[in-house]
Amino acid sequence: MKYLLDTLTFLWWCMSPEQLSPGAYEVIADGRNEIYFSAASTWEIVIKTGKGRLILPEEPGRYVVSRMSQHRFLALPIQIAHTLHISALPPQHADPFDRLLIAQSQLEALPLITKDEEIRLYEVETIW
Repeated sequence: MKYLLDTLTFLWWCMSPEQLSPGAYEVIADGRNEIYFSAASTWEIVIKTGKGRLILPEEPGRYVVSRMSQHRFLALPIQIAHTLHISALPPQHADPFDRLLIAQSQLEALPLITKDEEIRLYEVETIW
C-alpha cells in the first residue's frame, strides 16, 4: 500500500517514535508499504526552523534528505493540480500546509498518516 506522512508524523517517526499510535507505527514500519513525504512538509519544516519554532539536530536540508533516505521515504512533489484542488476544499482547516496535504492525499489516493483531528473533517482516508 501507499501512504502519505504528515509533517508531525515524519518528525515523530524520526525523533520520538513513541509519540506515534501503534497503528501509525505499524504502517510506517512495514517495509512492504510505500511511504511518501510531501514537498509541502519540507517547506513547513524550513519555515518553522527559520522562525525558531522547530529545533532539529542539523540544518533542515540535511536532516530531511538524510532521514528520507534512511527510512526509504519517497518524495511527493507539489503539482499545480494539487494547489488548484485546495480551492475545492471546505474551509474547516486554516493551516495551508495541511490543506495542501489533504489535496495531495485526495488526488493521489494516498491515505494520510496523521493525528490531526481537523484533517478528519475532510473526505480523506486517515491512519492513526
